[in-house]
Amino acid sequence: MKAESQITWLANETVEAVSHIFKALSDPSRLKMLHLLSQGECSVGRIAEQLDLSSSAVSHQLSLLKALRLVKYRREGKTLYYSCDDEHVISLLRQTIDHVEHIK
Repeated sequence: MKAESQITWLANETVEAVSHIFKALSDPSRLKMLHLLSQGECSVGRIAEQLDLSSSAVSHQLSLLKALRLVKYRREGKTLYYSCDDEHVISLLRQTIDHVEHIK
């Protein structure tokens, strides 16, 4: 353990940002979306189909994930294709999945 004088503290902004990301990851639908997107880009329709959700529900969740810069999109005609925008978070997600599957 570090000596008292060597302890470092996180800035409040960092704590808030980390908290928002973990809050986003705590929702099962968003976890499934991120896991799906970690395997390749998808349209809203494909995500909705794969996760058995309405397109509006998927769009709402993607909007939140986009605001946190966890996903990004590209437009092709009228269709938006979403993909992961933060490999650090995807790595954390994969490690957590591995951990859960390891302790089963």
